Amino acid sequence: MNLQESGEMYLETILILSEKKNAVRSIDICDEMGFSKPSISRAIHLLEDGGYLEIDNNGFITLTDIGREVAETIYERHTVLTEVFMSIGVDRETASEDACRIEHVISDKTFQAIKKHIKKSKKTKK
Repeated sequence: MNLQESGEMYLETILILSEKKNAVRSIDICDEMGFSKPSISRAIHLLEDGGYLEIDNNGFITLTDIGREVAETIYERHTVLTEVFMSIGVDRETASEDACRIEHVISDKTFQAIKKHIKKSKKTKK
């Protein structure tokens, strides 16, 4: 299954929720993302079929290893890009919204170059 932006967003949301709560259910994702229960249910089952998450008999959702890997990659992009935008004077809300849009389309090559530049900049500031 080739993930689209929406699938990545669901995985990222599940990752964030799982760090806040012991157990994540579809309703938690509905509340966090503001989508309808049928939309969440459909997406969750597609992600389950793709091997990105598992749902137990009680409806608790957990990321598989590949699901966690994708979610962590997207979340790292989000946080790093948000920090970069804020460092150049963008307010937190706008920086986060822009990072959210960019995190799904930026190439790995460009993202790695940004991280390398940040690391280099931090060293020269010391």
